[in-house]
Amino acid sequence: MKILTLVRHGKSSWEFDVSDDKRPLKSRGRSDAKLVANQFINNNQLPQMVFSSPAKRALETCKIFTQTIGFSENSVIIEDDLYDFGGENVIKFVKSLSNEIDDVMIFGHNHAFTSIANIFGDTYIDNLPTSGLVRLNFEINKWEDLEKGRTEYIIVPKELR
Repeated sequence: MKILTLVRHGKSSWEFDVSDDKRPLKSRGRSDAKLVANQFINNNQLPQMVFSSPAKRALETCKIFTQTIGFSENSVIIEDDLYDFGGENVIKFVKSLSNEIDDVMIFGHNHAFTSIANIFGDTYIDNLPTSGLVRLNFEINKWEDLEKGRTEYIIVPKELR
């Protein structure tokens, strides 16, 4: 079995005149990410590996999760292909993962994550909100065989506030 956890970055700030990949989180983005991270660890299911988009808002969200989980910052692998909004590069990345990894967590962006959750999960979601998390299970032994799986759960901050 393979498990994929997708986490959309927290709410980002538009108040700075910076390029898209340099936008930081708003304070609400940080607090929502912490809420979701705490709920995630209550499920006692920690990933083997953590990957993040290089975008500042995704990395900040990832740091909040790794600190909450108790992983070191050095355990996060930054992957350029995760700075993707359509989903094709994320899917290619997941299909190329080492089969020695059974449980992976990825931090990235919408529309890619909503699309992937709907393509590969069995629960339709209209939109994965900022700081939203989707955990998907697959009855496969190799990531390259990625196919329709099961949506184990979805955590959204609005339901935790």
